[in-house]
Amino acid sequence: MSQKRYSFGALISAAIGSFVLAAIIFHTPVISPVLATNTPPSDGRPLSFSSIARKTMPVVVNISTTTQRPGRTGPGGAFGGLDPLEDFYNRFFGEVVPREAPQRSLGSGILISKEGEILTNYHVVKNADVIKVKLSDQTEHEARVVGKDEKTDLALIRVGKGPSNLPVARWGTSTSLDVGDWVVAIGNPFGLELTVTAGIVSAKGRVIGAGPYDNFIQTDASINPGNSGGPLINVQGEVVGVNTAIFSQSGRNIGIGFAIPVDLAKKIVDQLRKNGRVVRGWLGIRAQDVTPQLAASLGLTRGTGVMAVVTEVADNSPAAEAGIKPGDVIREFNGKPLPKSQDLPSLVADTPPGQRITLRIFREKLERIFPVKVGELPEEREVVAQAEGKDAELGVRVQKVTPELSRRHGLSSTKGVIVVEVKPGSPADQAGIEAGDVIREVNQRPVNTVKDFENSVRQGKRGDRLLLLVQRGDNAVFFALKRKG
Repeated sequence: MSQKRYSFGALISAAIGSFVLAAIIFHTPVISPVLATNTPPSDGRPLSFSSIARKTMPVVVNISTTTQRPGRTGPGGAFGGLDPLEDFYNRFFGEVVPREAPQRSLGSGILISKEGEILTNYHVVKNADVIKVKLSDQTEHEARVVGKDEKTDLALIRVGKGPSNLPVARWGTSTSLDVGDWVVAIGNPFGLELTVTAGIVSAKGRVIGAGPYDNFIQTDASINPGNSGGPLINVQGEVVGVNTAIFSQSGRNIGIGFAIPVDLAKKIVDQLRKNGRVVRGWLGIRAQDVTPQLAASLGLTRGTGVMAVVTEVADNSPAAEAGIKPGDVIREFNGKPLPKSQDLPSLVADTPPGQRITLRIFREKLERIFPVKVGELPEEREVVAQAEGKDAELGVRVQKVTPELSRRHGLSSTKGVIVVEVKPGSPADQAGIEAGDVIREVNQRPVNTVKDFENSVRQGKRGDRLLLLVQRGDNAVFFALKRKG
């Protein structure tokens, strides 16, 4: 096989050599179409991105992290199944498999202060025990987390003593971006330092299901693992976004990437500097778009601007205390029409806790003004492990859906059990079950608790199939799992 490749390569080389030789013999000029003209391309891109890259690369850093993660908890691991090789070594030589194994990850970051403040993605430094930053001059420094915000996937870190008067990124504004504008992404994909890619802004305000504050810039500039936390730059050399996501099941670039708008990032950075976290306003409601069908059933006329219908009101929330109910239609937020219904969570979050606002509500064919005192979004607490269960036969670990988990995953109710872990190669994994899925039914029987799930799974014989009704995002999907025989 290698000989064939070599021969083919030699053939190509020979062909190219022959072409060049012929060009010399016949005095035929071989001219690059790009270099043959000094006029800018008609599509608006510069002749070269080298000037942008040269000015911006010094503010991009390489981030590497090390995390001590738990290894196997016993013979065969957390699910209790036996690993023959591990069991053999444990019997005769004692436990030789370490209980903790270091987990390493790579990412990128943006220098935003001369003192060494760096903006990056939260997921790049999440749970990291050691954070190391390599600057463009190849010097390496340890860094610490100043603040983090999981909801927007942003974090602020700072290098330790040593460097000073560092280069700083130039802030741009994401609101000035237009679809079709040229942008440049700089980062460290796959650990390859300071890689530059170019593309255009494909869309703005994209919602990809990452959380309640989705508002991404979509670009076709190549973004791959390791680019996370690096800058998206306009043709003026200004940072307009923070590269964060790859839209593919493989995790590799397929021509679609996403960046957090820099206007949002700047607001987050200010709060992380002051508080180490983000303080957000909270009303305690969920809402959805008013479709034409909903408008007709509610007696609404279209053409009156963007509206959102309340689907849930949290108990003891500011909205509940103000008298807001499911089915209420929000026409205005604090005297202003909604820009887009998906903007409501951000509008509420940006309102300082304690401030009084008004909601113009349509209810039962009448409009009313409801004054509401904005609360502070509660900190999400760690879910207690008592409500956990695991099923070695299926290879899943589940928890009861608590209000905290419901808010975290954007669920419409607390019914069902949520999958928190799937064992690789298990029946659940093979069937396509993923962490974050909510199991509503097993064999068409409702599941509301971990006990319900375990009892339903135990019924039936080994080798039988189980029919699971799973809620994934906004969709309900049936999965058929075959028990181990």
